[in-house]
Amino acid sequence: MNNPLIDAGGLLILPRLQVQNANAISGPLTWGFPSPTAFTGFVHALERRLRDDTGDLKQGFGGIGIICHRFEPQVSKPAGRRTQVFCLTRNPVGKDGAPTALVEEGRAHLEVSLVIVVKDGFGEFDGNDWAKTAHHMAQGMRLAGGSLLPARNGERYEAQWHVLPDSLNPQQELFKKLRRRWLPGFALVQREDLLAERLAKIRIEQPHATALDALLDLSRLNIEPTTLNPDQPEAVTWQVRKPPGWIVPLPVGYAGISPLYESSHVENTRDGLTPFRFVECLYSLGQWMSPHRLEHLRQLFWQTEADLENGIYRCSNRYSETVNPITLGSIT
Repeated sequence: MNNPLIDAGGLLILPRLQVQNANAISGPLTWGFPSPTAFTGFVHALERRLRDDTGDLKQGFGGIGIICHRFEPQVSKPAGRRTQVFCLTRNPVGKDGAPTALVEEGRAHLEVSLVIVVKDGFGEFDGNDWAKTAHHMAQGMRLAGGSLLPARNGERYEAQWHVLPDSLNPQQELFKKLRRRWLPGFALVQREDLLAERLAKIRIEQPHATALDALLDLSRLNIEPTTLNPDQPEAVTWQVRKPPGWIVPLPVGYAGISPLYESSHVENTRDGLTPFRFVECLYSLGQWMSPHRLEHLRQLFWQTEADLENGIYRCSNRYSETVNPITLGSIT
């Protein structure tokens, strides 16, 4: 089990941000809540702005916790159909009378609280002023492609700064106080341990099963027969297999499928300075948990990782390592 003590200056909390028209399609296989990469990208952009504008942020951020309070996908069910469709806009027609060639994506409205680890240390008074500056700056940014609505009035909607104690017990007390404020809501954590356990069970009957088979098995609706009487094995009842919690397939990053090209070798890239690589989506298993079920702060946070040699760019959460230590090499 990893050391639950977090070595950082404090926590910046942006509570109950209202996001309108966020992107609800984060990967090629699933739709729904935005990927953790959208939130790590948001705090990275916020970090760069704060560093350039205020000059107070020297060491930067060290992780982000994601708590969702409300999620409203913009979908509808047409008459006579059983499936849902996204509510898309009707764009103006072109000069020829045909609709313009715009590829729209699914959208969702959501309300989230972000808990950001700040490596730099500020005093309690200075930290509160700095948190207000960070909150004001975040209001002019986009989160997961969506627009942030103006902050509502009230103490519960104001940015918060909390100095992080240097020892474990005071950190635990601070976390117990904070997690009550995040209710009602659900924190997003990673559950690679459940994925590894399911893969091991499937391989008992299917030795060549892959992690994708385990992910699909945990994500779908499974209706299985159950024997009521051992003396009458033919008498069965069909029941829905109960998943181990509110688990969801989760896009967590990207894997390279090409060499790393220099910036000038690929046309139409975003900028002319950053090297370029073609990638595909990486999936893992996530779980929505009530914050009061988390034991310490480290279970909450997501961090970015990059393995340039193997072309892996991903977000990771350490919850699985605290409840059932595994290695990534066991999920293949």
